[in-house]
Amino acid sequence: MEFVLTFLLCFITALLITPLVKRFAIKIGATDKPNYRKVHQRIMPRLGGLAIYISFMVGMLVTMPDSPYTWPIMIGGTIIVITGFLDDIFELSAKVKLLGQILAATVAIVGGVYVEFINLPFDGILQLGMFGIPLTLLWIVGVTNAINLIDGLDGLAAGVSSIVLLTITTIAIMDGNMFIVALASILLASTIGFLYYNFHPAKIFMGDTGSLFLGYMISVISLLGFKSVTLFSLLIPIVILAVPISDTLFAIVRRKVNRQPLSAPDKSHLHHCFLRLGYSHRSSVLMIYGISAFFALSAVLLTQSTLWGALIITLLVLFAVELMVELVGLINTEYRPMLNMINRLTNLRRTS
Repeated sequence: MEFVLTFLLCFITALLITPLVKRFAIKIGATDKPNYRKVHQRIMPRLGGLAIYISFMVGMLVTMPDSPYTWPIMIGGTIIVITGFLDDIFELSAKVKLLGQILAATVAIVGGVYVEFINLPFDGILQLGMFGIPLTLLWIVGVTNAINLIDGLDGLAAGVSSIVLLTITTIAIMDGNMFIVALASILLASTIGFLYYNFHPAKIFMGDTGSLFLGYMISVISLLGFKSVTLFSLLIPIVILAVPISDTLFAIVRRKVNRQPLSAPDKSHLHHCFLRLGYSHRSSVLMIYGISAFFALSAVLLTQSTLWGALIITLLVLFAVELMVELVGLINTEYRPMLNMINRLTNLRRTS
């Protein structure tokens, strides 16, 4: 009952605070202006992530989960929010943003949030020793940026994050991990409350304040939530986060192939591909929700299974779906002039 009341408190807090954050963003000039690589056509206030952060902190202060990880997570989350907040206002360089992410990750690691070992099938355990620290740092920074990169359409990052958090909450309940249930459900309620204003057509963007905070929190919560899972423990959160992780990996490959900096923006992300294929803004978002839900369900089933075949099939399906969308989107872009000409000729013949 306590979790339900806290969930409602955070949800209502996000609903009430988001309009105030919107006014604040407009007042200080924290707005997102349209350009060649962005989908929106008008100036939009950002900083919406501030509402998620405030709602989350309200829930944490009310419940104050009894865990040594509570304060390190809250402090690290505050550092990442400050980083995103400054970026939304001043547009920080990629190096400065990375520094903020590393600092936030370091706070969590010093507070005990790091991978000490990985559970393997058939009761095996891989002790990582000191290698667990750089692996944890890579995971936190990687997932943080993965959520940041998919924040390209109204409601996309918030919706995918909500699906991820709902999945983590479900698995934590099945595992009896009440600390993770508290963290994930509080963040879920805060995100859903914000999503009411962020779904297409959005009234406010979450900005880097929100996407970095969600990515950071999800990375930390997933690390803490799957230490005791029997199946290859680190792969469970990877499956849950399959959509943002795969989209990020493909972006890295694209930029390496094109000899571009890793921080260089482009319009070849998963959501851009769906738009180029002719799907509407809302349909593209809902389709990605569906893909995320598929992998979320797969992750829940995998926690109850030791069948490696199921895991391999899931990862192969992920690769096939992403590759197909990337390939078709590329073809659609490269041959758009020719396709338009064919369509015009076909229409001329029909009219004549």
